[in-house]
Amino acid sequence: MTTTPAPPATPAPARSWRATAAACTTVVLWASAFVSIRSAGGAYSPGALALGRLLSGVLVLGAILLVRREGLPGRGAWRGIVTSGVLWFGLYMVALNWGEQEVDAGTAAMLVNIGPILMALMGARMLGEGLPRRLLLGMGISFSGAVVVGLAMSGHGSSSVLGVALCLLAAVVYALGVVSQKPALAYGSSLQINTFGCLIGAVACLPFTGVLISEAADAPMSATLNMIYLGVFPTALAFTTWGYALARTTAGRMGATTYAVPAIVVLMAWVLLDEVPTPLGVLGGLLCLAGVAVSRSRQRPAPAHPAPPVVEDRPDAKHRSARRP
Repeated sequence: MTTTPAPPATPAPARSWRATAAACTTVVLWASAFVSIRSAGGAYSPGALALGRLLSGVLVLGAILLVRREGLPGRGAWRGIVTSGVLWFGLYMVALNWGEQEVDAGTAAMLVNIGPILMALMGARMLGEGLPRRLLLGMGISFSGAVVVGLAMSGHGSSSVLGVALCLLAAVVYALGVVSQKPALAYGSSLQINTFGCLIGAVACLPFTGVLISEAADAPMSATLNMIYLGVFPTALAFTTWGYALARTTAGRMGATTYAVPAIVVLMAWVLLDEVPTPLGVLGGLLCLAGVAVSRSRQRPAPAHPAPPVVEDRPDAKHRSARRP
């Protein structure tokens, strides 16, 4: 009888720091979009602002795509590109811009943040992704933080039934857009998927062309620059880094990451707009960040027990033992 030691356990793959950096870039840029929308939204109507933002994004993404010579994505990507382009790039932006004009900022923030929860549920149902306890717990903590931030942001503004419906619509199409984009990333790069998704969104918003032209003639330069900023950074760059990170994790985990946006918005409004956060807003922001940390943490694997030695019964073992004195 001889014994062979058990093979060593295969080490778990290390988490990609690039995906984490991409997700953080997306969150920061999407948070900055709320500050720019507040400026540009005073001069541009919802549809015109969405079209101008998407056209700026298409120009930047298209130029980068040509320089990198990536060409067209695979055939299997186009269903997801068209769906996410119409829903996420097109309908979501118009509905969100319009809804924020009908309800106060706090109510809009609370309603739109239903989106990541729907994203996790749809990912589990449509993509076969799991719903780990830590993800659900973290999202619950973050959503409560988003509600607290919303209450802190709610001043004396008014809310209409139309505005509430538009914000809920934005949350639903946001989740549907992300879930439909996830499978497309298996057939093309994030740059390819988001370039053509942004183009389709812009085409869907072309009916607002006349409004955009007329409003651009009267809009102050600051509002127009903010619209261009929305297209270049929170759209072109942030959607590309989002797709890069989404291709390397689940839709639910990426949705939970976006709960850091309300906390960053509170900080940016303080620094850039001189809006001192209330204690309630600070508490909500901390809850959002705590929930993101919980949802993105990984459960420690159970300690592996050493495997018993493998016993080999060789035919010549008995003969060797028989010859021993």
